[in-house]
Amino acid sequence: MSYSTAGPSRTVTLDDVRGAQKMLSGVARVTAMEGSRHLSQLVGAPVHLKCENLQRTGSFKLRGAYVRIAGLLPEERAAGVVAASAGNHAQGVALASSLLGVHATVFMPKGAPLPKVAATREYGAEVRLYGQVVDETLAAAEEYAAATGAVFIHPFDHPDIIAGQGTVGLEILEQCPEVRTIVVGVGGGGLLAGIAVAVKALRPDVRIVGVQAEGSAAYPPSLAAGHPVSVPHPATMADGIKVGRPGDVPFGLVRDLVDEVRTVSEDQLSAALLLCLERAKLVVEPAGAGPVAALLGDPHAFEGPVVAVLSGGNVDPVLLQRVLRHGMAAQGRYLAVRLRLTDRPGALATLLGVLSVVDANVLDVSHVRTDPRLGLTEAEVELHLETKGPEHCAEVNHALRDAGYTVMG
Repeated sequence: MSYSTAGPSRTVTLDDVRGAQKMLSGVARVTAMEGSRHLSQLVGAPVHLKCENLQRTGSFKLRGAYVRIAGLLPEERAAGVVAASAGNHAQGVALASSLLGVHATVFMPKGAPLPKVAATREYGAEVRLYGQVVDETLAAAEEYAAATGAVFIHPFDHPDIIAGQGTVGLEILEQCPEVRTIVVGVGGGGLLAGIAVAVKALRPDVRIVGVQAEGSAAYPPSLAAGHPVSVPHPATMADGIKVGRPGDVPFGLVRDLVDEVRTVSEDQLSAALLLCLERAKLVVEPAGAGPVAALLGDPHAFEGPVVAVLSGGNVDPVLLQRVLRHGMAAQGRYLAVRLRLTDRPGALATLLGVLSVVDANVLDVSHVRTDPRLGLTEAEVELHLETKGPEHCAEVNHALRDAGYTVMG
């Protein structure tokens, strides 16, 4: 689905973004721009990947965090800073604070991925685990700021944060001056707003498209209402863009400057992450794969050359394992089937023989013999198979049915 945008109000300027770029010189990397032959063939025009997953701390968040903290008054720095995040903003604040000699306290949800918690500590921050969701963690961080005088560093709702993220847009124009469309993942909107400020000021002809996960898409209803609207229970594997309400500052900029906001499904995110890993050899987290998911979902909707911003690569290995399996299933390369067979010696070997003929690789087999739904001589078998695509999945199912098996799922 897609939603058009429109409206007034501007709180961050091109000069702000250029100032942020000077401030970040020698701090943030000018990340690589990689071409994608596969996506280019799909879209019918050149597609380039802006690799913010290769930025220091593994995401674009360092840019905004550093600009925000560097702009604090001496007495504010002395009081320290506090932030709340499930991962990427936490690491950006931790490293930026360390580089600037500022004490940082970072609140993270109790369920935050362990690698992100460990990395935040290694960058020098004091980590406090609180709450089950980011909203609870944010509230705790704000209470800490009120009680201690520490400066709260918001992940997206501040002009300095947006100006820092906007430096990605300046780099895109320098690296790909012929760009016609820029596709950016959206959570609270800081990155999208910053890129839009920089790019629209220099190249108003460039189309800018935001991408949100369907289960956490607060921007479409907000744009329709003309003001930020909350999504009650945001749900997506893409924790980097799992934000229930747009920020007030970025919302105004997105409304004014961004051409369109699209949504993508969890299946599309999984397939995009898998494509980045297999075809581009890039480890990208689900939030970072959002723009690629949009290209896969509707490739002919984007005028090229296209730049897709891979915003981060901090993916929990456990989640990566699940997402890869989910992505393989979405592409028809992983098939789970349940069927019943007679519980007698050799029955399983016969079944596996059928699968061998159609070249389906068996990854796992489980038996159920004691379910009351089963007959006295029946067993239920669940098979997890590695397949070669949707056509091969259909071939496997046909072969099983032709052999007399009732496939239940």
